[in-house]
Amino acid sequence: MVEDVPPRQAWDALSADPLAELCDVRTDAEWNFVGVADLSGLGKEAVLIPWQLYPSMQMNPAFAKHLREAGLTPESRIFFICRSGARSRSAAEAAQAAGFPHAYNIAGGFEGPLDAGGHRGAAGGWKAAGLPWRQS
Repeated sequence: MVEDVPPRQAWDALSADPLAELCDVRTDAEWNFVGVADLSGLGKEAVLIPWQLYPSMQMNPAFAKHLREAGLTPESRIFFICRSGARSRSAAEAAQAAGFPHAYNIAGGFEGPLDAGGHRGAAGGWKAAGLPWRQS
């Protein structure tokens, strides 16, 4: 069963645990245009592995293989993040099924839900928590 972890709790784990990693499962378009978590202050980088392949949005059939190729191991504590927490939950479940037992979903994702004005980034998620991020 995948545990939902608030963004700040994920940040604290990434800060304190050398085996903790952040895996962003959004598409390359999202990474490029929306931004990514900035872990440089922790001496880490987010692992970027799409759960779905753009533009078809088909599930990435090599997802578990890519986790291994990125150096993640069954001992890694992997915090998965997407836009709002849905794809990252599916990715974390797939990771657990593939032999990565310490897989967590970051609640609210990178941008969180829509706010009253129909915008993301202020009502929840990584950005709204005030955690470091960057845009290219």
